[in-house]
Amino acid sequence: MKVLVPVKRVVDFNVKVRVKSDHSGVDIANVKMSMNPFDEIAVEEAVRLKEKGAATEVVAVSCGVAQCQETLRTAMAIGADRGILVQSDAELQPLAVAKLLAELAKKETPQLVVLGKQAIDDDANQTGQMLAALMGWPQATNASQVEVSGDRVKVTREIDGGLETLDLALPAVITVDLRLNEPRYVTLPNIMKAKKKPLESVSPEDLGVDVAPRLKTLEVMDPPARKGGVMVPDVATLVDKLKNEAKVV
Repeated sequence: MKVLVPVKRVVDFNVKVRVKSDHSGVDIANVKMSMNPFDEIAVEEAVRLKEKGAATEVVAVSCGVAQCQETLRTAMAIGADRGILVQSDAELQPLAVAKLLAELAKKETPQLVVLGKQAIDDDANQTGQMLAALMGWPQATNASQVEVSGDRVKVTREIDGGLETLDLALPAVITVDLRLNEPRYVTLPNIMKAKKKPLESVSPEDLGVDVAPRLKTLEVMDPPARKGGVMVPDVATLVDKLKNEAKVV
């Protein structure tokens, strides 16, 4: 079984993002970039499936600028067998990425596509669902447990009321949640080995996909600064402020 794992290059989760002076977006110049944490969990799960013997090959895919090769090398250091970069300098929105992944899926014919439920930069939570719709495959989102058995996969997913278990026929699309696993520490020997693994580069034109943006960002603003807290002398004053100032009771 071949597993396809899309990974996205985003601003590192430890970095405090800054809005550009013209409010057109987030400033990423000279900012540390890394793999989207949800996608890192997806790579780890795919590699674990391979280690269990349920998968035979793990292929990492990234769509974006040339620097996304670094993200793919990280995925290969975790354990992916090879990488594919769909290189484009255009703004790639979820629908465009889903179309690119759909064309790659038709070419690579994986039995399973595992990706993060969302990226921490746009929080769109759309790509996996759109890919499943384009391919006509069953899907399971927010997975907290994945079990592959033959030509089926059982997925436990987190919902508002608790847990839900789905039984899907392969091929399928799974988006993963934080509690699925804890990604392994990438060792230096594995980083060196990843440099020798094959990495293919294609363009959206090669795949016949129009990646022109469908959505337009009007303005990006910093959230309003939080006001400092105040000490109140007693409960009666607290209730009065909550009722008359905050108006929450």
